[in-house]
Amino acid sequence: MSRLEADSLANAFLWAARVVAGVMSGQSLADGALARVPATARPAVQDYVYSSLRAYGRGPFLLARLLAKPLKEREVQALLLVALVRLEQVPEQAYVVVDQAVEAAGTLHGGRFRGLVNAVLRNFLRQRESLCGELASHPEARWQHPEWWLARLQATYPLDWPAIVDADNRLPPMSVRVNRRAGTCEQWMQLLEASGLAGEARGTSGVLLQRPVPVERLPGFADGKASIQDLGAQRAGELLAPVAGERILDACAAPGGKAAHLLEMADIDLLALDLKAPRCRRIEENFARLHLVGTVAVADCSRLDWWDGRPFDAVLADVPCTASGVVRRHPDAKWLRRESDIASFAAAQAGILDALWRVVRPGGKLLYATCSLFAEENGQQMERFLARTPAARRRCEEQWLPDAEHDGFYYCLLEKAA
Repeated sequence: MSRLEADSLANAFLWAARVVAGVMSGQSLADGALARVPATARPAVQDYVYSSLRAYGRGPFLLARLLAKPLKEREVQALLLVALVRLEQVPEQAYVVVDQAVEAAGTLHGGRFRGLVNAVLRNFLRQRESLCGELASHPEARWQHPEWWLARLQATYPLDWPAIVDADNRLPPMSVRVNRRAGTCEQWMQLLEASGLAGEARGTSGVLLQRPVPVERLPGFADGKASIQDLGAQRAGELLAPVAGERILDACAAPGGKAAHLLEMADIDLLALDLKAPRCRRIEENFARLHLVGTVAVADCSRLDWWDGRPFDAVLADVPCTASGVVRRHPDAKWLRRESDIASFAAAQAGILDALWRVVRPGGKLLYATCSLFAEENGQQMERFLARTPAARRRCEEQWLPDAEHDGFYYCLLEKAA
């Protein structure tokens, strides 16, 4: 059995199948599976993996109708899922896709599934119209979200849920935050245009790129002139509106984008915390690239053993959540999350809120933030907190839904009675 050429489509399919099979076994993409893919193949593999996971509800639906019995071999099943999505994306390349998927199958289980892969994919091409017609009656396959997830979106956003799931299933936008210490947004956009790229200004520091590009193509990125950050994430800095001289805490800071934004906006005394040392090193690396100075510490923000007793003027509580507002960037989350996870996250968020409220000075503010769309983590969480915290007052509240320009975020700015 010959090895696949490193730059072949078959090799990319094989690597993508391995990663997707890992997700099917319960492994998160955050565990680093894509980092193990050879660098030359990684862009294509990532594209195939993400496309397959965004459409994952559709793939099993199709396979259930194309296979005589379920496959026990996960890598073979994942290879079929990857190839089916590719056939739908580039139907004009059907011959090449089928041929290369069969080649990839030849490296699995002694090659005994080559015939099956060939037959399934060719049957799909023959039956595509009728199979796709059946999708409308199967919500998970049609909308490419778990049914429990759809039910929650439909209950919370009865008018907006179709647009939300449509956004979730598309490629995410790419936006930049211009470092205002290194120049204005207008100056950076001139550099962007000179690089042959295009974008539109958004807010005071944001630029929405016309199309995603590799980070190394962004002018001045290595020199700290700009950072990749979603426009919705940039809203945190705008709401906190730091003032020179303030003492500010970013309690769940990694990878450091929001903390860096605050440092770019004003001369503040900032402390950034995160639970894990590697994630804190990532924050420090971002600060160094942007020529910013802030204190970074490994700590559990909910325990307060890190606190020196000096209150903060402002606290950013960008808490762990289901990430239901950013699943197009983390498409494995749709299929790895369970409905019961929402209550677990909500309980942890409440503990973090209660702890961090203690470090806010009288008259100070706390910005509660999630990248979730689920009410239990957002508005309902705030209602419960306000009910048990008489000194807290809600100054503003915003729910951003994912669309063509930004991801989904929730923000609630609280003020502590003086």
